Amino acid sequence: MAPPRPDLAPDPRLERAEMEALQREIADAAAFEDDFAFDPAVLGDPLAASSSADAPPIVAGVDQSFLTNADGEQDRALSAVVAMRGGEVIERVHAVTPLEIPYIPGLLAFREGGPILEALEVLSVEPDLFLFDGSGRIHFRQAGIATHIGVVRDVPAIGVAKSLLCGSPQGDLETLEAGTRVPIEANARVDAPDGTLLGYAVQTRQYDSPNRYINPLYVSPGHRVGPDTAADIILALSDSYKLPEPVRLADSYAGEAKRGLEE
Repeated sequence: MAPPRPDLAPDPRLERAEMEALQREIADAAAFEDDFAFDPAVLGDPLAASSSADAPPIVAGVDQSFLTNADGEQDRALSAVVAMRGGEVIERVHAVTPLEIPYIPGLLAFREGGPILEALEVLSVEPDLFLFDGSGRIHFRQAGIATHIGVVRDVPAIGVAKSLLCGSPQGDLETLEAGTRVPIEANARVDAPDGTLLGYAVQTRQYDSPNRYINPLYVSPGHRVGPDTAADIILALSDSYKLPEPVRLADSYAGEAKRGLEE
């Protein structure tokens, strides 16, 4: 699959101001509304998927791990992609590339985008949807890693982050019941009018005990998916675990591939 917008691919050699300008261009090119051919209702319903005349959509989870050199410094990024159809894994691939810049909040795509794009070149199937461990529109310039890679590849994408990068929750996020979603709106830290819906804090799982608490995920559209559909999909794909299954398995595979390289 050749990237439809290779000119927008994240380049770690850029100056910070150039990176931020590129992110604004990415945000302008992004579509934060539904634009895909599959029925999202079948993603969390194996019975509906099996009874449909169409093949179930392929959903790919993307996650990262890092390798260290002899001095104990992280010097390589490992990007893992796990593609699933109808709840079954159909392909796993990974790629390793040098790390060229340190982690900078808001510029994650320039650190990790290269290995992700390398891994997607190896992938033989064409997913209908990508789930990224990272932000989409919940981002200072509305262009997190899910938006950046989604636009570069022109594929439906959703960002699934474990912490809130920016934006204002429109409700209390403490002790939410499973299935709850709380809107995240733009504030002064975001290049968007105040009140713009960026995504949701989504509570996929919760303990029964009042003494234990699971934090929500921060779900936002990356590209060609709307915020409500993104939240629906993440809830549908999160069954026994906090993370949606494609991302959880990508995380596990990233660790497995890392151990294999270090042995």
